[in-house]
Amino acid sequence: MILFIKKISITLIPLSIMIACSGLIDGKKSLVTSAVQDTIESNEILTSDTTEKTLVKNLSLRTGADNFEEYLPLLRNKKIGVVTNQSGILANKTHLVDFLLSKNIKIQSIFAPEHGFRGTADAGEHLLDGKDAKTGLSIISLYGDNKKPKVAQLVGIDIMVFDLQDVGARFYTYISSLHYIMEACAENNIELMILDRPNPNGNIVDGPILEKAYSSFVGMHTIPLLHGMTIGEYGKMINGEKWLKNGAQCKLTVIPCTNYNRNMPYSLPVKPSPNLPNDQAINLYASLCLFEGTNVSVGRGTEKQFQIYGSPYLPKTDFSFTPKPNIGAQNPVYSGTACYGEDLAATAKVKQLEIKWLIKAYSNTVDKSKFFNSFFTKLAGTKKLQEQIKNNISEESIRASWKKGLTDFKIKRSKYLIYK
Repeated sequence: MILFIKKISITLIPLSIMIACSGLIDGKKSLVTSAVQDTIESNEILTSDTTEKTLVKNLSLRTGADNFEEYLPLLRNKKIGVVTNQSGILANKTHLVDFLLSKNIKIQSIFAPEHGFRGTADAGEHLLDGKDAKTGLSIISLYGDNKKPKVAQLVGIDIMVFDLQDVGARFYTYISSLHYIMEACAENNIELMILDRPNPNGNIVDGPILEKAYSSFVGMHTIPLLHGMTIGEYGKMINGEKWLKNGAQCKLTVIPCTNYNRNMPYSLPVKPSPNLPNDQAINLYASLCLFEGTNVSVGRGTEKQFQIYGSPYLPKTDFSFTPKPNIGAQNPVYSGTACYGEDLAATAKVKQLEIKWLIKAYSNTVDKSKFFNSFFTKLAGTKKLQEQIKNNISEESIRASWKKGLTDFKIKRSKYLIYK
């Protein structure tokens, strides 16, 4: 059963009201019309130091977490679990957990995905359960050997609240965590509420479709590498396509974003994970992450993660970097070794899955037999891409081989879209 809550849009605001809002900057609240004043007073996340920029933002795009008037009534007098990390914040940067506690919502446990509750762990690092120093709440890791919550970890929970910032790539493991949370909720008769967030790559649907034989935690479903859905839409698709174990479905509520469409630019307020530091890295992530299945570095251990690529086995150029241990990469590939490649930090925003850099690097590498490793097939979701590159198939022909799968996926995907 899916309960979908729709909030009234407030995109259209008269110019006179918007002008009046500027009076808040100087504390001249008398200039704000009653319509806007009512909106401000009902929006508990706005603070006394509200700026014009923040005000305009809150009168336009709102995430599911910011639409608290929709979900707080559903959480009253319930015991809840919260799946979140540092990306689960409201517009005023208050963390969801702190906000819920301030509203006397009973949180039983926090469930943390890859990188942990505070989002500082390395990719693939196994985390131990513990307690949050600020709230004293127990934290249960959903990575390593406990990707799916155990029955004992769910006892007493009435509703699970899921609030994670996705970036729209199949191998970004937050959607894999969503799958296992949904499965656990379905098996234990627990409701699931997804607080939706924009997908910063939401207008891109591209790449090879995953083949079931290559399913893993970095690719669980038969979708393209860039799926073009929000995490709320994706949850609806998991349910609707019966991708959970034994075709189970969970009781799902999506609290949608308001005044959002997938073609609008969206800059994330915090890093969704340690090695995605800015909008450029997030935009290039899907294209460059394929290099993690090769002997090429994507800049882990630098300040330009997923904005550069290079290796000691590529021809020397004017551009080089030397990875060193840092937050999110304690043991980066080629630590202390000069890597040669390309700096893409200033390249134009990509509007598709770019494989030209992958093809170029393979073509230029010294020993092609050592270029790919076994992880590449899991990331690509198919053996075909590696074979195509090895056989010098043109980029145009490779893209043509994706066409039918993408067309079929878009038809399937259309049933679950919330936003235009």
